Amino acid sequence: MCKLESQAPCRFLERKDKRLRSCAKQSRSDNLPYEKVGKNDPVCIADEVPFEIPDSWEWVRLDSLVIKEIKRGKSPKYAASSNVTVFAQKCNVKAGGIDLSLAKKLDISVFPKYPVEEYMIDGDIVVNSTGNGTLGRIGIFRDSDRISNDTIVPDSHVTVIRSSQEIIVEYIHCVLEYYQPELEKQGEGSTNQTELKPAVLANLFVPVPPKCEQRRIVNALTLLRKQIIDYDYKEKSLSELNRTFPDLLKKSVLQQAVMGKLVPQDPNDEPASVLLERIRAEKQALIKSGKLKKDKHESIIYRRDNSHYEKTDGKETCIDDSIPFEIPQTWEWVRLGSVISIFGRIGFRGYTKNDMVDKGNGAITISPSNIKGMYTNFTDNSYISWDKYEESPEIMIFEEDLLLVKTGSSYGKCGIVKNLPEKATINPQLVVLKYVLIDRMYLLYVLNSSLARKAYEEFVIGTSIPTFSQEKLASLLIPLPPLSEQERIVESISSILPAICAL
Repeated sequence: MCKLESQAPCRFLERKDKRLRSCAKQSRSDNLPYEKVGKNDPVCIADEVPFEIPDSWEWVRLDSLVIKEIKRGKSPKYAASSNVTVFAQKCNVKAGGIDLSLAKKLDISVFPKYPVEEYMIDGDIVVNSTGNGTLGRIGIFRDSDRISNDTIVPDSHVTVIRSSQEIIVEYIHCVLEYYQPELEKQGEGSTNQTELKPAVLANLFVPVPPKCEQRRIVNALTLLRKQIIDYDYKEKSLSELNRTFPDLLKKSVLQQAVMGKLVPQDPNDEPASVLLERIRAEKQALIKSGKLKKDKHESIIYRRDNSHYEKTDGKETCIDDSIPFEIPQTWEWVRLGSVISIFGRIGFRGYTKNDMVDKGNGAITISPSNIKGMYTNFTDNSYISWDKYEESPEIMIFEEDLLLVKTGSSYGKCGIVKNLPEKATINPQLVVLKYVLIDRMYLLYVLNSSLARKAYEEFVIGTSIPTFSQEKLASLLIPLPPLSEQERIVESISSILPAICAL
């Protein structure tokens, strides 16, 4: 039956409902669409209809397809509570669908002004008709959208379209969605408050197919809409992956490097344990010469019986639960403070406005903004007096020093000092890593790895101004390869990163 109907001309316009017969396509020898309104002569509308339609379809004005006048609701008077809900344009949500939890209640004293035909019913099409950004938005109200048994009435910013049962409401909704970009342009009024008049909607041309074809069109568009949503999700996911892929790849490379998986091990390399003994001997020499203070809580990590132990303050503790991953046999786990020394200003502020001077009258103060990528860049720096600079010799900054941010939103950012233009120190947000007796670039890669980033997040305290202490940073567990392997890792990463950055 539906197949035969789809091949026959659309006949519902011949029914007795005068509203349905107010506009129709006329059969003429020129095969052009004509419109007849009331007793007036037919007028050719070939220049007005937007496109050609099949012979079994008809062009119809929207107001010929409704059983209630196309108009807006009334300006409401609200109340804190009542059994009447006011449907506002914000209830016709941007993401699609209806959300009555956003609606307000009508003052029951004005409810008698609303005739019964204006109560919203299942299948009413709602069109947002005022404002910018929401003008022309289209939705379908369903009884399933109700939160309670309230009567629901539209406010003055919403136009309601109630179609005849002779046409499928979802089909009208699809047609209006087609017109939506044009409806947004039809708004009149000021730039701050445009409005879409009901007459604009009433005069829209609707291409009307046979009813079974309407259903097939709706079904096809519903399926297609689901596929479009799925495609849109995948396209956004792919775009996000493309955006984040270089950074993810960089993190992956650094992680592989610190796990000993980026370059092959060489059995001829001097083991990291020997390097570590040499580092300890050199630190003792620095302590003896007065350049370093003795570490009161020196950490020594070693393996025994396939487990990791740490000796601190004369106490031995198994730290297997703290070891994040396995490393090659020639590597060693160490605390960061065991292989370098960390210095920073005491206190959050460190110095006052009185300590600040003009350029040329003091030393540069380096801030987190000076760290660009893996190195420093000196622009728009502040300066502190020479007296303030000289009272903290341990944080006088020199070429090749390692800097790390410990306070502020960019905590964990680190870089190597390059092209230092003059004498410099650091502001309270930074610490400097000195007496680095391992490959600086290898250490920089470790401090930029996911291993270190995860530790920083555990170290940090505070929300408005996140920060972590030098003691926490010194406790960071890092993997230490043989020095020759450190150099091979740096060489490998240095050749890979430019290619990643070019993606």
